Amino acid sequence: MESVKEGTLLWKPDKQRKKQSNLYKYIDWLKKEKGLYFDDYHALWEWSVHNLEAFWESQWEYFNIRSKQSYDAILTSREMPGTTWFPGAMINYTEHIFRDRDLNKPAIIHASEHRATQEVTWGQLYIDTVAFQQTLKKLGVQKGDRVVAYVPNIYETVVAFLATASLGAVWSSASPDFGTQSVIDRFKQIEPKVMITVDGYSYNGKNFDRTEVVANIQAALPTIEATITIPYLNEQTNFNKLKNPIQWSDATTNNGDKSLTYEHVPFNDPLWVLYSSGTTGKPKPIVQSQGGILLEHLKAATFHMDLGEDTRFFWFTTTGWMMWNFLIGGLLSGSTIILYDGSPAYPDNKWLWRFAEQTKMTAFGTSASFLTASMKDSLEPGKEFDLSHLSNISSTGSPLPPEAFGWCYDHVKSDLWIASVSGGTDVCTAFILGAPILPVYAGELQCMGLGAKIESFNDQGKPEIDAIGELVLTAPFPSMPIYFWNDPDGTRLHESYFDVFPGIWCHGDYLKITNRHTGIIYGRSDATINRGGIRIGTSEIYRAVDQVKEVSDSLIVDIPNQDGGSATPLFVVMKDGAELTDEISGRIKTQIRTQCSPRHVPTGIYQVTDIPKTLNGKKLEVPIKKILMGKPVEQVVNIGSLSNRRALDYFVQFAKDEMKV
Repeated sequence: MESVKEGTLLWKPDKQRKKQSNLYKYIDWLKKEKGLYFDDYHALWEWSVHNLEAFWESQWEYFNIRSKQSYDAILTSREMPGTTWFPGAMINYTEHIFRDRDLNKPAIIHASEHRATQEVTWGQLYIDTVAFQQTLKKLGVQKGDRVVAYVPNIYETVVAFLATASLGAVWSSASPDFGTQSVIDRFKQIEPKVMITVDGYSYNGKNFDRTEVVANIQAALPTIEATITIPYLNEQTNFNKLKNPIQWSDATTNNGDKSLTYEHVPFNDPLWVLYSSGTTGKPKPIVQSQGGILLEHLKAATFHMDLGEDTRFFWFTTTGWMMWNFLIGGLLSGSTIILYDGSPAYPDNKWLWRFAEQTKMTAFGTSASFLTASMKDSLEPGKEFDLSHLSNISSTGSPLPPEAFGWCYDHVKSDLWIASVSGGTDVCTAFILGAPILPVYAGELQCMGLGAKIESFNDQGKPEIDAIGELVLTAPFPSMPIYFWNDPDGTRLHESYFDVFPGIWCHGDYLKITNRHTGIIYGRSDATINRGGIRIGTSEIYRAVDQVKEVSDSLIVDIPNQDGGSATPLFVVMKDGAELTDEISGRIKTQIRTQCSPRHVPTGIYQVTDIPKTLNGKKLEVPIKKILMGKPVEQVVNIGSLSNRRALDYFVQFAKDEMKV
């Protein structure tokens, strides 16, 4: 594996690419329409965050937002929390999806492990959404009612969401690989009226029947009045155990109006409910607004993803992760979005690259772990597949290490715009992300997002440059939660983001903003490794360990002990049945010693079969730390939030046998 130094310049867009970008066109529009001149991206960003009202009003004008009546102000104050955006405006998210579309062009390309790749035109998407809207109306769904979906990332899910939003109803989804209690913990909080479900799903070549699971979920959701059923695994599935089942084919048969009706709702009305991972308690139901998401996703898709009518936008995600919601936002730009349901490594580890060729993908969104795995497996996607259409690879979920940046240029495509991005479910977007007019440096996120006043705070709450600190937002942002469900006085919301620095959004990540205005994420700030007063993020450790080819995954925690020091056990999953030997342990320590510091060499290295992760694939660093400090599992982990419950058993036993803290 070739070593690529952090900060190495890897790519610069040429003049033609810059001029063809949506961001360039926006800068030109500002010059012509507003008399504003910006020489570079950072100057534009500075204006966007210091002139919030002017910037977000320019977004409203540039994207020609449709409102039933004019707004009274851009925002009511700069206070956080408590800001209200565009009071008086009456909008509808779905209306902006379908406006001005060429009905013969593809809107969605979709495939799964047992469905062949299909294209759906904008015209067909509209017809199906109209029919599904009629079904929801017949079921009495109105503005503010909750519609929940236990469904994979398939075409039907998009139709159901768009119809729900068109009525001003509130959407919430969970992936069918979520277990019974996980779904109940989420959906019960919001008291849904209608549920949409499949009979099961496929993953890694295996079918998983979920009919009994759905019945058990519904038994705990007394407010459900009807169920829209999708026979995904078996056309003959019997759904009679469910509440008032209606087959998908019947729900999308049009017996009435041929046009969508749009319920125009206040800008700050809820669009959907997303959920925190819920590792230490019930998932927090995060509510975001129709207008806030509309504006932010238009901005992010158009300027930071450079999407338009000729692009094909893919992100590997499930419906239980905010990236599904972000992917749907690609439709706002007129882009064709690409859906896939299944394992990224089935039937083999080349599948997603093959899918990129097959669909003529232009923007490939994935996780850092997928790219790192492709690198470790010595794949050669650029040689094996026709990726001539591919112009962008975007990555999130964890920091993309510099070596993976380099691998993409060496083994995927030399003329490639790579954007490692960071944000979260809390805002349903990335606020440190890419820009097609900026260069790409290994291991660095290209820029702070327009309109997002991102800073890095030291322990005294002061902003610093070129130093690792807390990632904070020091000004309001439209896709911030309007509230948490069932949190009438805002206590849970305040505790989640505003307790550390009053009036400042504290995101919980460690960030360094460089002198060239790029960003480097170092992992969660509550999982930092502190040895001898020197703190580094866990991502730096993982980057070093990733360079040992026999290791497929790892987790490190910092456990304080009674003498004022700490233990830092490192747990590794070995690749392809390999065993952890003294020689491999020595190489791991050497990598950490040379790439991080001698102080951060782990106090012990242990082989495990699996790393505990949430349903969305995040490592359980903080809960594992607490378990190793002697806390009972039931106090620190919500078992239903895990994708691999049995992986915890090793750590519980390890705490008993090995830890003396």
